[in-house]
Amino acid sequence: MEYVSAVPHPRTAPRSAAPAGRRSVAAALLLGALGATVVLLASGRTWARGTAAIGGGTLPLTADGRAVTGVPAALAIVGLAALVAVFAVRGAGRVLVAGLLALSGAGAAVAAVLGASDRAALDDQAARTTADTAATVAGLTHTAWPYVTAAGAALILVAGLLALRYGKSWPAMSGRYERDGSPRPRKAPAAVDPDRPEDLWKALDRGEDPTGGN
Repeated sequence: MEYVSAVPHPRTAPRSAAPAGRRSVAAALLLGALGATVVLLASGRTWARGTAAIGGGTLPLTADGRAVTGVPAALAIVGLAALVAVFAVRGAGRVLVAGLLALSGAGAAVAAVLGASDRAALDDQAARTTADTAATVAGLTHTAWPYVTAAGAALILVAGLLALRYGKSWPAMSGRYERDGSPRPRKAPAAVDPDRPEDLWKALDRGEDPTGGN
């Protein structure tokens, strides 16, 4: 009676794992880069408008986002650096950098929302313009650019959350350039023509025996 031994088949990784990893990499790169760009551009737009009384008249005043708060733009730059660094590290380092990326987006969003109702920047400008330290801005209005900045910061936050969730399966830039430690194959010695003195000298320089002996 013949007995057939059951050979266990090797388990294969789910096919959906690789596409999911690629999609998460692409999404994180796109959202992080787009979010940082939006934050940097929107921070340079006018966030608040008002007027200052001077010489019996009024002078229009404006303040852009960087005059109100420089935090979103600074954190957007930090987020861009962290987005690149995520692919340069592995293991626990990648988790830390991904966390920094997420915190950069969260911090930039909070700073932008808080700056949406700020009046200190225009009050300072009114005081400088009128040379009166007690002067304040009148007719204060705010634009939608702080909330656009916050939306861009939210994209950075999402990129960071994707890196925290899927970053372990992402490739690392440094892995392509690391050597595996295996010895490199030795090149075969070049043929030496005994009738060419220059070939003999080159062989001697390489430590080879031009006569073919051992």
